[in-house]
Amino acid sequence: MEYRRVGASGLAVSEIAYGNFATHGAPGCVAAALDAGVTTFHTAAAWAGGAAEEAYGAAFAGLRRDDLVLCTGVFWPEGPGPNDAGLSRKHVIASLEGSLRRLQTDYIDVYQLLRFDYRTPVAETFLALSDLVRQGKIRYVGTSEWTAEQLLQAHEAAARHDVPLIANQPHYSMLWRVPEAQVMPVGERIGVGQFASVPLAQGVLTGKYRDGDVPAGSRGAGPAHARPLLVPELLERVGMLRGVADDAGLTMAQLALAWTLQHESVASAVAGASTPEQVTENAKAAGVRLDLDVLTRVNHLLGSFVQTDPRLVWSPPPQLR
Repeated sequence: MEYRRVGASGLAVSEIAYGNFATHGAPGCVAAALDAGVTTFHTAAAWAGGAAEEAYGAAFAGLRRDDLVLCTGVFWPEGPGPNDAGLSRKHVIASLEGSLRRLQTDYIDVYQLLRFDYRTPVAETFLALSDLVRQGKIRYVGTSEWTAEQLLQAHEAAARHDVPLIANQPHYSMLWRVPEAQVMPVGERIGVGQFASVPLAQGVLTGKYRDGDVPAGSRGAGPAHARPLLVPELLERVGMLRGVADDAGLTMAQLALAWTLQHESVASAVAGASTPEQVTENAKAAGVRLDLDVLTRVNHLLGSFVQTDPRLVWSPPPQLR
């Protein structure tokens, strides 16, 4: 495993991080990640009604806490009440207390604001975060899917309230390069690094949906985000990447993960897995450097299926705006 610093901070994270959004119940995956040298783990308070955090809390019991970089976050609804979602002072503090309890820890390494809250002043959120930092419950703060303009607002508020803002977590993959236009350049300017989320494009870039087949139990088999990507023309192009991966001595998943790590703004690629074998395979993408020929072939094969328009940033649904 290789490790990188996040933005302008001194925090080191593993190039491959493990996220348990959809795989918190997969047995053996956390152990496989630790065996592979993965130190960085992502989750969120709202995932699976708190079960995702509880799974980590159980898996990390007995381990040396300082060896881990735990990232969790707040924004999505955690209950039916009007204060059970968003980034208000009330919800941020209550959500963090719940996360600490479920994760069985005294502090969070990177506490992430999982979307921009259009209904709460940024200053209110960062004042609450400042209090939590001073209490020792948060080491660093991050955002997720914030636009360049919103990141600048966060940077200003963080500086005013002495909050160590170091990271942003955008969707970023061979197919979704939206952050490159504005978010990444602004992040570099203000010292914010990127955690590349969904680097396998919901599994599409692993080649598992070859010939349009949808394996039982995969994200494409249910009401998941992969379905819009199951376009025959796109799947055909993705299938052609197998030759590129073979020539580079990589699996398709390793090629996709290594591709995200070529960007200097990316501190780590966050990937889930449903089996320990997948975790071990993904971890081998760390330290891989792709030459110009590989990058050129990827661009040529994916062509117009690559999304780059910065207006396509993933944002909250209307009811949370």
